[in-house]
Amino acid sequence: MSKQTERITKMEENLDTCRAAADALEKALEEFVACRKRIRELDRYYSGSQWLRDFEAWENGKLPQDLKCGVLSEDAVYDLLEDDRELIARMSAVVSRYLKEY
Repeated sequence: MSKQTERITKMEENLDTCRAAADALEKALEEFVACRKRIRELDRYYSGSQWLRDFEAWENGKLPQDLKCGVLSEDAVYDLLEDDRELIARMSAVVSRYLKEY
């Protein structure tokens, strides 16, 4: 295989890999943006008094035992909100870094 053929093959692989990554990122970003309203709603719920009332009702057996209620764990919502903040900060840093290349 000639150097030219090797180079073109490598660049083709780069194109395919990066196109797939860009498409995946675009889809993920669209989903992330679509969740913004839900994130704010979770934040208000978790930081407000309703979450505590719901948590106490669960602990006191006042809710159905088969109710899916991971939202009442003390870590699930908090961890998601922290991850959300960290992702936004990370995206900001990535954008800032790579905008300098253009």
